[in-house]
Amino acid sequence: MNIIVVGLSHKTAPVEMRERVAFSPTAMERPLKALLDLPNISEGLIVSTCNRVEIYAAGKETEVSAARLKRFLADYHGIGLENLESHLYEFQGIDAIRHVFRVASSLDSMVVGEPQILGQIKTAYGYAAEFKTVGLILNRFLHKAFSVAKRVRTETGISSNAVSISFAAVELARKIFGTLERKRVLLIGAGEMCELAARHFVNNGVDSVLVTNRTYERAVKLAEEFQGRAVPFDDFPDHLHQADIILASTGAPNYTLQHRQVEDALRQRKNRPMFFIDIAVPRDIDPRVNDISNAYLYDVDDLQEVIQANLKERQKEARKAEGIIEQEIVQFHQWLSQLDVVPTIVSLRKKLEEVRRSEIEKTFSNLKNLGSKERKAIEAMTSAIINKVLHQPITVLKQARNENSGDNYVDALRTLFDLEPLQPPDEMPDKMPDDGGTEINGLSKPRHKG
Repeated sequence: MNIIVVGLSHKTAPVEMRERVAFSPTAMERPLKALLDLPNISEGLIVSTCNRVEIYAAGKETEVSAARLKRFLADYHGIGLENLESHLYEFQGIDAIRHVFRVASSLDSMVVGEPQILGQIKTAYGYAAEFKTVGLILNRFLHKAFSVAKRVRTETGISSNAVSISFAAVELARKIFGTLERKRVLLIGAGEMCELAARHFVNNGVDSVLVTNRTYERAVKLAEEFQGRAVPFDDFPDHLHQADIILASTGAPNYTLQHRQVEDALRQRKNRPMFFIDIAVPRDIDPRVNDISNAYLYDVDDLQEVIQANLKERQKEARKAEGIIEQEIVQFHQWLSQLDVVPTIVSLRKKLEEVRRSEIEKTFSNLKNLGSKERKAIEAMTSAIINKVLHQPITVLKQARNENSGDNYVDALRTLFDLEPLQPPDEMPDKMPDDGGTEINGLSKPRHKG
């Protein structure tokens, strides 16, 4: 059994193609059930976001299964595979594990370190769990991916530096004021950028929000969203002194906030600092404001410089994260590789023991005069023969369990000896005999942690 990933992302497909293969988050049952109808696919889930669509599956015959998953994506959305295939990627085994760990840790995101992707994978896993399309392998795999992502965020600074204009503004404001508690923000404009910045400010402790806009109704609506207060556009200079942080983003062709108005506001504030963020193009705030004592003005270019510096820092932290992921890959792959090997060893020993026991009983029934001593000698001899016979195949299986050849040996043994179907790993005994009747070193019962 192996992990298989098939999908596309912002790195391989334009938005027009990503839109065509996207799955509706409110209608996941049908595609998930259809996924499990594919031959050799035993478990599956679908991650569908604006930047990626990926299928995570557990199955056998990975090359063939990957091709079936590609065909599934094309057929489900009514797209010719010849048009879709050039945008698709596939990963198997260790490469699939690495890819999902990197995606969950946001190392594969458009903005490295962004937190949204982890929540989106958790949502996808929730649907798959609800519709029962994940089992032991993907349950364990996804929970491991979540813990890896948490470890990356805990042990690195990959998400600690602002890489959006709105959050960079918050970061700068914190540096100026130390804390944003009991601070008031004035939004000049009520567009998307102002709304996003206001959300960041409120989430970081800002006490109250004033909103002004040429369309007063829009100002009222945005103010209500943050439990703030709307100010008529013509009157906002009279309220300027009340704000510690002023964020401007209008479509005005000329300066909305003049040098003189800021000087008046600072006098009323008795020169308590004011922080100005001008994210409008053309600019809303007279750049001479930055010459005023205790007035700190940043425009879009200033914020971009902060973002670029922070991106470099994130890249450094990303290299640390890659090291963490490589450690975790080894651990999970070892667990995965044992799932088929250990029960195969158990089944093989059980099969040969049944043969031995059957033949012993026939022999004893024909040799009724055998004494206890002779019977024990025959028992010991036949057990030794079984151990000798088992020694080489079990040694090879144990050596191959961490290699790509492991599945081939498992399949060959199960076919040659007509072994019973694989026992679910969480029903396996904690201790299993090896070729000499002792425990298999380093192997214990895989526990379902999903």
